[in-house]
Amino acid sequence: MSADRQDHAVVEPYWELTFDADGDVDAVQRDRLLSGAERERVTDLLVFAHGWNNDQRMARQLYRRFFTPFEQLAGAGVRLGYTGVFWPSIRFPDEPIPDFEPSAAPTAAAPGPPPAAPAPAPADDPALDRATRDLLAHTFPGPQQAARLDRIAGLLQERAEVRSRLDEFGRLVRDLVAVRDTSPAHEFADDLGAGEPAMLTDDAVEVCEIFLAMLEDARGAQFLDGVRKRLWRGAKELLRQGTYYAMKRRAGAIGQLGLGPALGLLAGDVPGLRVHLIGHSFGARLISYGLRGMPARARCVKSATLLQGAFSHYAFSPRLPHDRSRGGALAGVERRVDGPLVCCFSRHDDALGKLYPLASKLAGDSAGFLNLWERWGALGFDGFKAVDGARRVALGGALPARGCVSVDAAAVVRRGGPPNGAHSDICHAELAHAVCAAGRIALA
Repeated sequence: MSADRQDHAVVEPYWELTFDADGDVDAVQRDRLLSGAERERVTDLLVFAHGWNNDQRMARQLYRRFFTPFEQLAGAGVRLGYTGVFWPSIRFPDEPIPDFEPSAAPTAAAPGPPPAAPAPAPADDPALDRATRDLLAHTFPGPQQAARLDRIAGLLQERAEVRSRLDEFGRLVRDLVAVRDTSPAHEFADDLGAGEPAMLTDDAVEVCEIFLAMLEDARGAQFLDGVRKRLWRGAKELLRQGTYYAMKRRAGAIGQLGLGPALGLLAGDVPGLRVHLIGHSFGARLISYGLRGMPARARCVKSATLLQGAFSHYAFSPRLPHDRSRGGALAGVERRVDGPLVCCFSRHDDALGKLYPLASKLAGDSAGFLNLWERWGALGFDGFKAVDGARRVALGGALPARGCVSVDAAAVVRRGGPPNGAHSDICHAELAHAVCAAGRIALA
């Protein structure tokens, strides 16, 4: 049995859907899913999209572990099928993932980056290690981007105590993650329709100072370096968050332009199939935009579960509290689900509770950093906000038949260290139960 088959041998029937950065799907895989779901007489299909990630093997490990309990949870008459979604995203190698072994090199067929080189630098080292450098080069290809990355790496290595170097670094990061003004990708860059975040437009030194303060607070660390030297740790965090901003934008594009149409084909080719969408981190954003991109006639999605969603808690709001004239980008999308749209959140998720609001705050926000977490908070940290009729329940509590519902998963989603806290701590039986309850596929 191949290594890939071993990764998902415990869940069958299993299919994969791979999308490129523009949302184009692997047509062979898509057709295999369409024919296989019908042939296997699947009644309920679980579709899981990973968040930030480096290779297919790591994603398969996540899918295998999360899917394993479902066969024992399914009720009579339920024939489960499983689908893993793969899309090009990036996870910095110095970020911890609870209970996961270091990822092996990606397979030859993987669209992910080349095999990781040396071990990453320690989290507090601002230098750009070779593994991270290679991942960034794969994520932002081309000679112009390579030149920017070379300079970014050189500045992080140099750690000059000259302000102009940090200003230059900020410009390079902004140019690295930018898209053309005419690109349709702009539509998927944010969830509130408000523009680029301050980290890409404000004074670079001030941005680095803010990120550094948050990092030192999260780690309880005291460094011997002077302030100017320490600011480069904030600069590396700016690079990390800038990269994730690009991945957030990409997740929306792939969801709406890729997954949405694929769900429409499923609805047409396999009538009666019940689809249950699951997404982690940016994968939660991907499946949410997939609902937005699904044809209006498609009614196959019976539940959607967002695990530690890395996007705005106002994304589904019909009226933003700070601007009643407009709503979130996904307002009303929950009506595309013929069942509940569930958001599992945890207050232990430092990545979403601390760094995400800082990275999302807009330039020129008159409120400054007052009420930062309320205005720029993440769905996976405190659930749906300003959504009419949304409910909040405890983990294991009864779920409504329709609409938005926030489930407090802090009792199980709590492990992990800085910089991401509990963000990836999602492989728990309680969360599998929540998915089954949302889709009405659990044992009675």
